[in-house]
Amino acid sequence: MNINKGKILSIAGPLVTADNMRGAGVRDVCHVGKERLIGEIIEISGDIASVQVYEETAGLAYGDPLVSLGEPLSVELGPGLMTQMFDGIQRPLDGFKKAAGSDFLTRGINIPALNRNKFWQFTPAVKVGDFVTSGNILGTVPETSRIVHKIMLPHGISGTVLTVNSGDYRLEDVICEIEDTQKTVHKITMLQKWAVRTPRPINEKLSPDEPLVTGQRVVDTLFPVMKGGTAAVPGPFGAGKTVVQHQIAKWSDVDIVVYIGCGERGNEMTDVMHEFAELVDPTTGNPLMERTVLIANTSNMPVAAREASIYTGITIAEYYRDMGYDVAVMADSTSRWAEALREMSGRLEEMPGDEGYPAYLGSRLSNYYERAGKAIVEGGQREGSITAISAVSPPGGDISEPVTQNTLRVVKVFWGLDAKLARQRHFPSINWMTSYSLYNNSVMSYYDRYIDEAASNVIAEAQTLLQEESRLQEIVRLIGFDSVSDIDKLKLEFAKSVREDYLQQNAFNKVDAYTSLNKQIAMLKLIIDFYGKSTELIEGGKVSFGNYYENTQTVREKISRIKILPEEKIGEIDVISLEITKILEVMKFND
Repeated sequence: MNINKGKILSIAGPLVTADNMRGAGVRDVCHVGKERLIGEIIEISGDIASVQVYEETAGLAYGDPLVSLGEPLSVELGPGLMTQMFDGIQRPLDGFKKAAGSDFLTRGINIPALNRNKFWQFTPAVKVGDFVTSGNILGTVPETSRIVHKIMLPHGISGTVLTVNSGDYRLEDVICEIEDTQKTVHKITMLQKWAVRTPRPINEKLSPDEPLVTGQRVVDTLFPVMKGGTAAVPGPFGAGKTVVQHQIAKWSDVDIVVYIGCGERGNEMTDVMHEFAELVDPTTGNPLMERTVLIANTSNMPVAAREASIYTGITIAEYYRDMGYDVAVMADSTSRWAEALREMSGRLEEMPGDEGYPAYLGSRLSNYYERAGKAIVEGGQREGSITAISAVSPPGGDISEPVTQNTLRVVKVFWGLDAKLARQRHFPSINWMTSYSLYNNSVMSYYDRYIDEAASNVIAEAQTLLQEESRLQEIVRLIGFDSVSDIDKLKLEFAKSVREDYLQQNAFNKVDAYTSLNKQIAMLKLIIDFYGKSTELIEGGKVSFGNYYENTQTVREKISRIKILPEEKIGEIDVISLEITKILEVMKFND
């Protein structure tokens, strides 16, 4: 480790410059000032280094010491990550509170991210004499009731197992010894470190081939995302970005969730922490936190650490992906992260781009989203995935601003939130006219194959109906509802049914908060089949819309209540379908 010692020349907010730093490297971690604040070198010119400090810089003075540690900003990886709440540079908030003796961040406190004193039960997966390579699983540790932590051989090491024993070990205890081809013996512990800005290596990147099931009907059927895909949730203040991410974090069929609160309000992150601690994992009945890692870097925390927080989160996600898990990363929000980039760029006096953001904003966003994906991981044929879902908070809801536009260039799913829908208590407030998913074809093929062979046709019909409603509403505003044709009235009625009976969900209702794929397709198929049969009846001139509306009132009310029908009673949908057929036949016969 190459250590350089310099002295502070200037302080400008979180940016500090120091001399005598020749030989130090960009991205090296530093101890700044007498209190040894944590910083990172972001620029070097001659022997002058510019350092972004991850803590409050008030009190630093000209001439104070600055020491480069000669290693990049890294995270600790090992058992004990699950259920934890870290700040943007992986300091555990619970441990930080105890060390500081305060509810507020105190400068200069450096504590390890993971507990060094806790014992973990290690069960070997290899034996003496086995030849192992980077990424091979050496053994397992039961981290939580749901997550089995797989201890992997660190990157860059391969050789023959000399010793390995089962038992209870601490993170820094030697669990295995490996002799490489140069006869060097490597002592392996359960603790690894990885530089946050360096993607972890993989053997092969795969095309996503399985949808991420969220239980949110508007997402799963109209705008789906794949496991290993990328999605953005832009929307104005109060449109429900955080609520959408909470629902996906709770209900999506992933193994692990990494939630990054990046620059959000402190009270909002407090709510997240309290809610996640109380939420129950619907698949196991255990606390949701047992499969969750929280990264909290609120708006009142140092801005430099905010910039690092999403890299901390994605690196932890890559670590669990390498074990073969499906991981979802929720970043809320990348707009606040971009604001941190803009502030640091301004301090460095770099040439500004659009709206003051640095010219490299687009490439930084691309680098982040590129770390998502499905992959065959190092050390075997294990497959794992990272699904990156990020909220974007454009000022005033203007999605033409640079952060949103650069995000939409790299993500494949756009869930555009609508403040008007949110005010109407329509949840999720995803606007079906502006949102899109580039995974639609792949997901529809999956649904046709595994859920219902008519699934893609039913979903396409529903989308067409919603588009027709948008066109007809313009006409109705001009000439009134009574002036349009009976068939157009029917379209408006069934589009309303799709919106209110299908797309709208109640997050506070235990049944309606989550809908399985089978129930989703069955619900939508019932509505679309009803619409098709009704269209034949009215187009054939068999009955007027007024008469039809009056005679189908009861069955339409039953359809509206299907959303609160428990999964075990899904067979009642077929009963309602038969009732619809009988009612329409009676109307046709009576006419």
